[in-house]
Amino acid sequence: MNPNFTWDDLQFFLAVARTGQLSTAARRLRTSHATVSRRIDRLEFALKVKLFERNPRGYVLTAIGQRFVETAERIERETEQLQLDISDGLTAQRGVVRLSTLEGFGNFFLSDRLSSFAATYPNISLELVAIQQIMSLSRKEADLSVALTAPKAGPYHSEVLTPYTLHVYGSRSYLASHPPIRSRNDLAAHRFVGYIEDMIFAPGLDYLGEIQPGLRAHFQSSSILTQLKAVRQGLGLCVLPHFMARDEKDIEIVLPDEIELKRTYWMICHRDLIAVPRVRAVREFLTQIVRENRGCFSRERVLAVVPGGLALRP
Repeated sequence: MNPNFTWDDLQFFLAVARTGQLSTAARRLRTSHATVSRRIDRLEFALKVKLFERNPRGYVLTAIGQRFVETAERIERETEQLQLDISDGLTAQRGVVRLSTLEGFGNFFLSDRLSSFAATYPNISLELVAIQQIMSLSRKEADLSVALTAPKAGPYHSEVLTPYTLHVYGSRSYLASHPPIRSRNDLAAHRFVGYIEDMIFAPGLDYLGEIQPGLRAHFQSSSILTQLKAVRQGLGLCVLPHFMARDEKDIEIVLPDEIELKRTYWMICHRDLIAVPRVRAVREFLTQIVRENRGCFSRERVLAVVPGGLALRP
């Protein structure tokens, strides 16, 4: 072993390998740009190999660097397992967990319950990434994610978090001032709010064609929060998750008995992290709060007495 080599440099190597940028790696490691650069240079000098090609866009792994990632990640996994072996209970439930979620789930469900998480796990620092793009679990951009689909391949553990429903909504002022909607065919005469078509990153977010072929959004936004605000202002109709719209006072469901879309939230993590206490704690917390609030994800229907028997009533 080269006497200049130190295992501590591997975390700097992996951070740069996963992000491609010294500045991003420095923020993740809570250190400076210069420190990361110095540690990478020292590691390459100690190993007598070039791990990265430097260019104006960032750091790109060389062929030997790609191979070294596998070794470094294996050491990282063994280190985390060692921490598991020597720690148990709440003492192991500490550290940082980065959770990537879709904007609706993160901002309209999870964010209202963060105080409960903080009280239960005071030693875990939760980083909530609630944006439209998908964070890469393979590059360890996130430790855990809530997504609309489960990976079809790869070293991942996936489990259903909850199914949920979506409906067409409109503001009361919009519905009062536009032609009545008695069937799907009437929707073609109305304006819609929706996602920017060429920025829809998951097929499950492509709603309008499922409701009625040929429907197009007149106002488009990559943010579901902005879409909700547009509906409140009367810009048009919009497909929204039930758990987001159920408590809105100024909007209501359109064709509730005819249009109901169904989706599923999946909870996904890398298999290497499934047993890490801090990640397991977040997984268990998400499972618990979803179970306790399951009724908010789908519109309840009850049985009503009608002539000749029973019928479902919204």
